[in-house]
Amino acid sequence: MTTLRLDKLPDRTPVKYSISVPPDLSGALRDYAEICRRIHGQKESVEELIPFMLARFIDGDVGFKKARRELLAPADTAAPTSARPNSPDRPQAKAKGDPQ
Repeated sequence: MTTLRLDKLPDRTPVKYSISVPPDLSGALRDYAEICRRIHGQKESVEELIPFMLARFIDGDVGFKKARRELLAPADTAAPTSARPNSPDRPQAKAKGDPQ
């Protein structure tokens, strides 16, 4: 079988969400869209901007990235070696009276 450098593309079917936002956030989103239009010279609706705003927010959240890696890690490798009890990389506590 022939192999290509590019793997099969992932599913790109959009998932539709329906949300309600408070009036002040709605106004801010409309203002953001207007400012984008003025800066970039192209009109984009709030609905078109929101997915990119959410992606940028998530991509910039370092805490989320770390927690997600831990969440998606296989159960036996979820904790780093140094955090596991009795790990060869982790110094072991000595009992009182043990010789150094």
